[in-house]
Amino acid sequence: MEKEEKSIKEERIRKITQLYYSKKEIQKAIFEFSKNREVVPRYFEGFGKRPDSLQYPSDIFELVKKGATSFHCSEELWRNPLSLSTEMNSSQLNELREGWDLLIDIDSKYIDYSKISAKIIIEFLKFHSIKNIGVKFSGSKGFHIILPWKSFPKEINGVKTSDMFPEWPRIISKYIIAQTEKRLIIKISEIEKPSKYVKDYQAPKEVMPDIILVSPRHLFRMPYSLHEKTALASIVISEKELEKFQPKDAAPMLISEIKNFTPDSEEGEASELLMQALDWNKHNSPEEEQKSYEKKQFKPIKILNLSEKNFPPSIQKILQGLSDGRKRALFVLINFFRSIGIEKDELEKRIYDWNKKNEIALKEGYIQSQLLWSYRNKIVLPPNYNKDYYKGIGIIPNEEELRYKNPVNYLVKKAFSSEGRKNPKNKDNFKNNK
Repeated sequence: MEKEEKSIKEERIRKITQLYYSKKEIQKAIFEFSKNREVVPRYFEGFGKRPDSLQYPSDIFELVKKGATSFHCSEELWRNPLSLSTEMNSSQLNELREGWDLLIDIDSKYIDYSKISAKIIIEFLKFHSIKNIGVKFSGSKGFHIILPWKSFPKEINGVKTSDMFPEWPRIISKYIIAQTEKRLIIKISEIEKPSKYVKDYQAPKEVMPDIILVSPRHLFRMPYSLHEKTALASIVISEKELEKFQPKDAAPMLISEIKNFTPDSEEGEASELLMQALDWNKHNSPEEEQKSYEKKQFKPIKILNLSEKNFPPSIQKILQGLSDGRKRALFVLINFFRSIGIEKDELEKRIYDWNKKNEIALKEGYIQSQLLWSYRNKIVLPPNYNKDYYKGIGIIPNEEELRYKNPVNYLVKKAFSSEGRKNPKNKDNFKNNK
């Protein structure tokens, strides 16, 4: 009986595939997204040969006529996907890889849970100044969110971003999970009939991004590909459509509009997300060294008679105003001021005064969001001088600054020296936290 039902289901889906994939607009949508990607057809229960790619839109229907029911592709972008091999080492893959998209896979037993998670993650990405976000239905009970390669910085501190797959996408995914899971639990708990997952505080495990998806040459369902189990299409939707979306909206023969899954992103608009994720990971790494760091209770250094003349030259230069790198500079200044114990009102006054000196001022709403984000988190030191934050905004630390490694170290040493005295308590606090 089970085999018979499976056979009927397969036959039904195969009939739909012939009609659906014969549409030129569907072929075009899949083909356009396939460029520079490894593409692999699925034949109901199993995948086709690898590596493979599409040369023409018509290739899609030709594969369907041979039995293909869906199409899957890589997150990674390749110079020549057909050159890929399972025997390649990481260096060889890096040589061939042009970049990667961040693909966040949200899936659940319940479509409403997936919706809530998708909305929370989109809001979180927007908080990190990302405006252009792609969303599509997975074809079952979840959603895929994409941040294209264009939105990421191509290099950080001399490290090519394209070489950091899957490490950096994994870190971003973990960062998103850590920062949104509490809100997810609260929102899902507001559902009229919460499931056992909420009661057991397991909601994040049910709907948060699939870290496993972020792995070398892993495939995901392409936009407008069908799903074998549901016979629904993986359609692209807008953020506004997310709230009212129902799986029936993805019925393949009812699709009236084709949308681009890859948004027209601004160059580097996800830089802040990546850098904050890397910074978060640095302080939450499971390595013993990082565990030791995390155990230390950081207390801001309180310096009496604080004078700007003792500020590091790099900080003083930032405070004169900038034309480029203002967002990175804001991150440096907030952490610097919080680390040296400046009170909230004075800190904000200094930040807004600095912003007026910038060639193009940052929007006040952006500054407010970054301040609120900082206040909700523990105090951390500003980036060390050897980080790309300074170089990226045209600030070159001098030899003396490099010797002190961090702006706070520099200020403490100079402050003690200029006062002609030493404060053992402050000195000890700093030693314990640098």
